[in-house]
Amino acid sequence: MLTLSPSISSARFPFLSVSLPIFPKFKFNPIIYRKSEKGPPFMAVRCCSSGSITAKPSSEIRRKHTEPESDDKLRALREHFSRHGIGIDAYIIPSQDAHQSEFIAECYMRRAYISGFTGSAGTAIVTKDKAALWTDGRYFLQAEKQLNSSWMLMRAGNFGVPTASEWLNSVLAPGGRVGIDPFLFSSDAAEELKEAIAKNNHELISLYDLNLVDEIWKESRPKPPNKPIRVHDLKYAGLDVASKLSSLRSNLEGAGASAIVISMLDEVAWLLNLRGSDVPHSPVMYAYLIVEINGAMLFVDNSKVTPEVMDHLKNAGVELRPYDSILSEIKRLAAEGACLWLDTSSVNAAIVETYRSACDRYLLSHSNRSKQKTRPSGVIMMSPISLAKAVKNDAELEGMRNSHLRDAAALAQFWFWLEEQICNGVELTEVDVADKLLEFRSKQAGFLDTSFDTISGSGPNGAVIHYKPEPDSCSVVDPQKVFLLDSGAQYIDGTTDITRTVHFNEPTPREKECFTRVLQGHMALDRAVFPENTPGFVLDAFARSALWKIGLDYRHGTGHGVGAALNVHEGPQSISYRYGNMTPLQKGMIVSNEPGYYEDHSFGIRIENLLCVKEVDTPNRFGGIGYLGFEKLTFFPIQTKLVDLSLLSAEEVEWLNGYHSQVWEKVSPLLEGSVRQWLWDNTRPLMKQ
Repeated sequence: MLTLSPSISSARFPFLSVSLPIFPKFKFNPIIYRKSEKGPPFMAVRCCSSGSITAKPSSEIRRKHTEPESDDKLRALREHFSRHGIGIDAYIIPSQDAHQSEFIAECYMRRAYISGFTGSAGTAIVTKDKAALWTDGRYFLQAEKQLNSSWMLMRAGNFGVPTASEWLNSVLAPGGRVGIDPFLFSSDAAEELKEAIAKNNHELISLYDLNLVDEIWKESRPKPPNKPIRVHDLKYAGLDVASKLSSLRSNLEGAGASAIVISMLDEVAWLLNLRGSDVPHSPVMYAYLIVEINGAMLFVDNSKVTPEVMDHLKNAGVELRPYDSILSEIKRLAAEGACLWLDTSSVNAAIVETYRSACDRYLLSHSNRSKQKTRPSGVIMMSPISLAKAVKNDAELEGMRNSHLRDAAALAQFWFWLEEQICNGVELTEVDVADKLLEFRSKQAGFLDTSFDTISGSGPNGAVIHYKPEPDSCSVVDPQKVFLLDSGAQYIDGTTDITRTVHFNEPTPREKECFTRVLQGHMALDRAVFPENTPGFVLDAFARSALWKIGLDYRHGTGHGVGAALNVHEGPQSISYRYGNMTPLQKGMIVSNEPGYYEDHSFGIRIENLLCVKEVDTPNRFGGIGYLGFEKLTFFPIQTKLVDLSLLSAEEVEWLNGYHSQVWEKVSPLLEGSVRQWLWDNTRPLMKQ
C-alpha cells in the first residue's frame, strides 16, 4: 500500500547507532530542553502566488450563482465561538486523533462529521463567516462531491493555493484568536502553526476541556471502542516485556531522563506485547504509556483489560491508570522534578504544554525556597521505540514469513476464482472483487482484519493512486482494461501488503512496455546490494531508472516500513525520493518495494512485494563495513502476459523465473486441485528467443 505522508523523519538525529540488543543509543547532550529543529508541517503546501489570497467555494466549480447552502452544523459550531472562556475567531479541525494515528476510530472522525468529507487526509478550518477544507490530489474529486456550497475546497499542492496558516492570516483581522484542541496536534505541528499565524499577530488558543465538534455531535457521536485487549503471544513477539522495558530504561538513564511518555499506539502495543482492535486495520488499543526508571503506567479504559491482560501487565510491573488521567500524571511528575523524554513530533501538544507549564510552576515554587533556581529539564528527541520496533527479531520475521505464505494461498484461491468469473462473462464491480478477496482471506488461520482498505481499480480508476471503490460509484471490472489490486491483511503473526496488476484479455504494446519497465524497477531494487548505513532514499532511483529512460516516473515513494503484526505503515525507514529521511536501512527492517506508473484516464500499474533487509556476503568489504540486501517475504505470481520479453535482459528473465520457482515451491503445498494447477500455470518459466 502506498503512503503519501512522509515517514517519521530522523533528519534531526543523524548520529544513530545500534549498540543495545533492542533499543538504539542516542548521542546527545542529555540535559538540554530544546525545540526540535524540524517538525511535521501543518498542511505545508506553500503559496506560490503573491498579493492577496483568494479561493472559490467548491460548489462554484460545479454551478454558478448559487448562494451557500444552510449548514446547521457550521451554525451550531460558530455559536460556541463566543461562549465564555472560549472567545475565538476560528477553529481548526484536523483528521488526527490524540495519538497522530493514520487510521482512527469512528468516534474521533470529527473532520468528517463537520465537513461531510470522508477522505483520510484533510484539515478543516471554520471562521465566523467562512469554512475551508484542505486535502491533497488523491481526494479532490471526492471532496468536490461531498462538500456542500458552504465550504471552500483548498486543493493543496496546486499553484496559488495557500497553506492553512497563510489563509488564516489573510481572512482574519490582525489580532485574531485561533482555537484548537491541543490533543489533536503534535507539539511540533502546534508550534509551527503558532509561529506562522503570529506573523499577523494572531494567537493560538488551546481548548483543553472541550472539543467544539463533540459539543455539537452530542448523542449521535459513536461510542468509543471498548473491545478487549489481548496478549500478543511471546512466540510471535520474540521478546518479553521485561527485557524490552529493561533496554528502554538503559536508554533513559543514558539520556539523563527519569521517564518517557509514549503516545504512538503501535509503540505502546509493541513495547507491552499487547494487541487491540480499537482502530480499523491496525491491531492497537487507545492508550498512553509512561515508563519510569522504577515503574510504568498504562493509561487505558479499564473495561478493555481482561484478567489475562491484567496478570500480564502485573508481571511486567505495569500499573493501570484511567485513560483520561494522563495530564494529571504529567503534572505530578513535573512537580517532583521529573525529566521527561518527549518525542514532540508525535506526542500531542496538550501533554507537552502541560509539562512545560508544570515545570514553570516547579521552578517558581523552588525559587521561593532556595536561591538556587532549578527547573526540570526535558529531553526532546525521537522515540527510541520507533527504531527498536522497526528492527524485527527472529520470531517476528518468522511470523511475517508464515503469514505471507498463508496470504498467498488465499490470493491464489481468489485470483483463480476471479479469472474464472471474468472468463464466464460474470459482471463484477470493484467492490464485489474486494469483498470476495476478504472472504477468501478470512478463511485463513490467524486472520484478523484487512491491513487497509483494498484498492481495487479497473482501467482509469487504477491510475488514481489511493482509489477506494464505493458501492454507489465504483466501476464494473472491464476485461479489456488493466486491473490493479492493492490489498493486505492482519494476521495474528504478521502483516501483509501486496499489489498485483493484471490484464484479463490482450494488453496493448503501450501497457506491456509500461508494465515491463515497472517490473524492471521492481527487480532492480529487489536485487540491490548496498553498504551498511545507507538511507533508503539512496535506493529510490534503482526502482525508477527503467522508467526514466523513456521519460516516465511516478509521484509516490517506492517503499514504506511495515510492522510485524502491527501497522502496515511504520517508520522511521522508507525508500523514497524524499531525501530528508536519513534513517539507514538495517538488518531486520521490513520495507515495501512498489514502483508504479499511472496514465491518467487510462490505466495504473504497480507491482508490490514486501522485503526484509538482510546481510549479504560480498567478496570485498570496502572500508571495513558490511553490505546489505533484501530477502523476499511476498511470494505470488507476477502476470507474464503483461511482460515485453524483448525489453528484459537475460539476467532479468532469470530473476523472474527464479522468483516464480520459489513461489511454486513455497505456496503449492498449501493448495490443491484446480487452484494448485492455476499456480502451476502462472509460475512456468519464460524463454527469451
